[in-house]
Amino acid sequence: MTAGGLVLDTLVIMGAAVVFVPLATRLGMSSILGYLAAGAAIGPWGLGFITEVEEIRHFSEFGVVFLLFIIGIEMKPARLWLMRRQVFGLGGAQVFITGAVIGVAGWLMGLTPPVALITGLGLALSSTAMGLQILAERGEVASTYGRAAFAVLLLQDLMVPVLLTLTPLLAQTDTALSADVGKAVVKAAVVLAGAVLVGRYLLRPVFRAVARARSAEVFTATALLVVLGMALAMEHVGLSMALGAFVAGLLLAESEFRHQVEADIQPFRGLLLGLFFMAVGMSVDFGLLAESLLLVIALVFGLMAVKVLILLPLLRIGGLAMPDALKGAALLGQGGEFAFVLFSFALGEGVMGQDVVQLLILVVSLSMALTPLVMLLGARAAGVLAARGDAPAETPPKPAPGREGHVIVCGFGRVGQTVARLLEDQGRAYIAFDRDLDRVMQGRSAGMNVYFGDASRAEVLHAAHATDARLVVVTTDDAAATARAVAQIHHHYPSLPIHARARDLGQSQTLRRYGATATVPETLESSLQLAASVLTATGLTAEAVTDVLEAWRADDYRALREAVDAVRAPEGPVAPEQKAGAGTRRPAP
Repeated sequence: MTAGGLVLDTLVIMGAAVVFVPLATRLGMSSILGYLAAGAAIGPWGLGFITEVEEIRHFSEFGVVFLLFIIGIEMKPARLWLMRRQVFGLGGAQVFITGAVIGVAGWLMGLTPPVALITGLGLALSSTAMGLQILAERGEVASTYGRAAFAVLLLQDLMVPVLLTLTPLLAQTDTALSADVGKAVVKAAVVLAGAVLVGRYLLRPVFRAVARARSAEVFTATALLVVLGMALAMEHVGLSMALGAFVAGLLLAESEFRHQVEADIQPFRGLLLGLFFMAVGMSVDFGLLAESLLLVIALVFGLMAVKVLILLPLLRIGGLAMPDALKGAALLGQGGEFAFVLFSFALGEGVMGQDVVQLLILVVSLSMALTPLVMLLGARAAGVLAARGDAPAETPPKPAPGREGHVIVCGFGRVGQTVARLLEDQGRAYIAFDRDLDRVMQGRSAGMNVYFGDASRAEVLHAAHATDARLVVVTTDDAAATARAVAQIHHHYPSLPIHARARDLGQSQTLRRYGATATVPETLESSLQLAASVLTATGLTAEAVTDVLEAWRADDYRALREAVDAVRAPEGPVAPEQKAGAGTRRPAP
């Protein structure tokens, strides 16, 4: 593809997304449906603007990689260990039962045993990208059924290297199959253990060295290097790239860099994941669909019905209420993106024929396209069941400790540390950010909840759960940086209160115009505190001094602003006695 052709294809893809995605959301549908429709419209079976679908699909799979990294970085290893029963119990049962049922059905329909086995296990996999994106859009990643669905998807990702190893062995007849599969499992376990050890001892030192360079671009490049490097290393040894990215996320989940890394990766994740869904839309072979319409419809609905009917009792056995089990089954009822990889690989190895692979890819693509609608119907049915009282509705998960109503501290210098210490002393939750790694390390060594990152960025604020925050405190001592931070925070979260540090009354007024809710001019406050000390020394009581200071602070230092304006009035020279009079003016009590 020429450079000009690449630019033209990029413009066509972006233009289609701009048209279809807002239209889908305006109609009350998932943005995923918009991406799917956009891909179908510009693909080879639509208007034909894009013909190199395979290349686009391979590139767009990095969207799934970044998605798994974000999931990993938001999930601490301890929490993953607590999910081990759901991952291996519920997830394992789903894969093997579904694979057996579909495999037997394929064998009865005339497929050879090897083809039936690969077909069954390949169709047992669900779409990680589709499932997690729908959960994220609905805000239910941490819900009861969301955690169960993620456990199933994680086990399916773990099965990918096993299936890729199994596929070429099915083309042979004299191979000790169980021994080779066992070797593949051992190899995968060794590689994963090695990745954990290398990541634990190398990732933090690397990020610390890069952070000290104070280059946002190099830090972003390092984050991309870690994600893509781990993903490609895993693929090189036969594992899933998405699994490698998930492991990389887990290794950074408890580091001081997690929020900034997550913020740097989020834009790439969103763009490439949208491209992935568009590639799925482009892959729908409407010619084959027209030729075998009834067969394709029967296979699509048969696949989704089998998976839902198997998942429903498994989720109930796993402890989910009926409404939650219904939503979980609807979410995982489609085929998955790894089926494209598996079936194409089987075609190259001579295990499956071209006609079967094309038909299966069409079935998987259509099942993914139908998932948002199936999920919508499942959620409505679950709501009806909960309303009737047939099963208890899901109790919303409690927010993580220290998250609900927490304070976000932007800047961790002397002022930021003081604010954080006072919040700790009064039992108030906070999360602090600073771009100076030394400050971050000192704070973390003292047990304080501080992370490396720029809290004025929307992605960092999102990672810090700004929608649940009580307020933001901007404590940086750079006037331009403070103004920029206040403006950015107010732009992205206009209803979030912002308390900001200012040098003087002039900067305080500027920050108010940029969106600050409250400002504290430090030179003015230090003057007031010094005056309070003097007044106390002259014999005023503490209560009287407090009243005086509060009177001066009333209406955002209005009296002082008027005094300063009077001193700076342009009507000519100001006499000393006028200055004194202005300087001693005080508001009426």
